[in-house]
Amino acid sequence: MTDPRALFRAVAANMKRVADGAYAGGIARAVDMLDDAFRTGHKLLVFGNGGSSADAQHLSAELVGRFAATRRALPAIALTTNQAVLTAWSNDHSFEDVFARQIEALGVAGDVAWAISTSGTSANVVNALRRARELGLRTIGLTGEGGGAIAALSDVLLAVPLTDTARIQEVHLVTYHAICAALEDRLVRRE
Repeated sequence: MTDPRALFRAVAANMKRVADGAYAGGIARAVDMLDDAFRTGHKLLVFGNGGSSADAQHLSAELVGRFAATRRALPAIALTTNQAVLTAWSNDHSFEDVFARQIEALGVAGDVAWAISTSGTSANVVNALRRARELGLRTIGLTGEGGGAIAALSDVLLAVPLTDTARIQEVHLVTYHAICAALEDRLVRRE
């Protein structure tokens, strides 16, 4: 059995590595992009597969509800939550376009499409970012090391400099919490 203390130490070391590197600059750019979108009446569309799907839902809930402060609701939609759309489109057409189809239905120029993928190579996530760019949406990619195919499609790339899926997901959680905290701070100061 793995010593849980060793795992906590490894996670702490990964967080320090990320905090001390260039990664934080990407977080600041993502906050600026989202803040601008929300101030100008636009929304966030966020998506991913598996654990990243759960992260998309978690992030959306923090923005629509609240993270730590009482403030106005922010328009954020997790494209991973409509089971009828997910299963109908995937069954009748293609799982590879299930998020792109929703971007096409819900996205408008100026909105933000946020892709979450530890590998950066999931076809349905890559296709959604490609469609978002075609429609004039701004894009954020939250990935693992290198960013995969998502890198070239992201206006802001947050590529965690790690390769282990579980460790990447841990940094992803702290990343979107940091973004939520910064957005909330700006909103509270303005209101």
